[in-house]
Amino acid sequence: MAGRLSWGLGDQAVSSLTNFAVGLYVARSLGATAFGVFSLAWVTYGVIINVSRGLGTDPLMVRFSGVAAGIWRAATARAAGTALVVGIATGAVSILVGIAIGGQVGLAFAGLGLVLPFLMVQDAWRFGFFAAGQGHRAFLNDVVQAVALAPAMLFAAKHGTVLGFVLAWGMSAGVAAIFGCFQTGILPRLSAVGGWLRDQRDLGTRYLIENVSNSGASQLRAYGLGAIAGLAAVGTVRGAELLQGPFQAVLMGLSLVTVAEAARVLRRAPHRLPKFCLILGAGQAGAALCWGLALLFLLPEFVGVHLLGSIWPAAHTLILPATLSVMGASFSTGAASGLRALGLARRSMRCQVTVSACYLIGGLVGAAIAGAPGSAWGVATATTTGSAFWWFQLRAGMREHALTTQEVRTS
Repeated sequence: MAGRLSWGLGDQAVSSLTNFAVGLYVARSLGATAFGVFSLAWVTYGVIINVSRGLGTDPLMVRFSGVAAGIWRAATARAAGTALVVGIATGAVSILVGIAIGGQVGLAFAGLGLVLPFLMVQDAWRFGFFAAGQGHRAFLNDVVQAVALAPAMLFAAKHGTVLGFVLAWGMSAGVAAIFGCFQTGILPRLSAVGGWLRDQRDLGTRYLIENVSNSGASQLRAYGLGAIAGLAAVGTVRGAELLQGPFQAVLMGLSLVTVAEAARVLRRAPHRLPKFCLILGAGQAGAALCWGLALLFLLPEFVGVHLLGSIWPAAHTLILPATLSVMGASFSTGAASGLRALGLARRSMRCQVTVSACYLIGGLVGAAIAGAPGSAWGVATATTTGSAFWWFQLRAGMREHALTTQEVRTS
């Protein structure tokens, strides 16, 4: 387990720090308003990748972790095909929306639509590798993307447009997606998508709703914040979130493998699952607190200015609520991993939809009251209180699982 977790952390460190570098580079190059435009495209990508995961790779992780190689290859090809279809379909919609909107925002969405198929397939390979317990191959794939990204970003910087940066980021994912085909010896199976969706509909539908409610709330909050307080406020909030980037790398890296590990704990010793989830959630929340305190009291001002440029003064005031938000999310992920391992998609969906609604309401009400700071504090309040609901659902889920197991044994 330690080895698999280590590769998960290493892989996500490369992936998240690459995204972190992209955000910082764009923020420094374009300023708050243009960075706000880039952030709108970014949160839209976050919604779409969660659609892909809900339909494709989340069921793959739950049902095909640690299975025989032949079964894994067939399932991964079908899941990757689903990811590609999602990328093509949503990419077409994004291009049409971009043309309709026009201007700088429209160009950003049109560019996003062109690269969405690459981004979806590359993400599918990563999850497929972790389902097979081959985190080192996912790590290598992300390293390839990072290497391809460097010259692409330098080329984009010469033109200095949001569209250029979006294309540079997406095309580097395309290089990694193609490399993943060589790594696995698998091509995404478009013809098997319908069968995959039918076979996984009991999990996929609920995971789709769960994932989209999470990322969709973030997207709507960004859109609402931009409408209420302006695009510069969106850039400011995103700047504060970028400061959490290195820790988010740890959090997301663990999330790549915790569901598979929780599923293994459940198969071997079901009574240990709550303890595993508690250690996971509390450990992440404690680490998030340490990172936030370091940002508040140890990060020199000149370093912050160097990282974020003109966005730094406003973003610095949002570090505390951003830290509380990450702590709440960290504690929730422990319970969420347990519910995913139990296969109780109904409970996890209910929980995520409720918490996402609170997130959106808190973010928009706060924005209406006090702009970017109010939105940050509203989100922090919603995320922190929502973690309690996740743990209530895990406790109920463990009782349900115990009753189901007992009934199966007696029958």
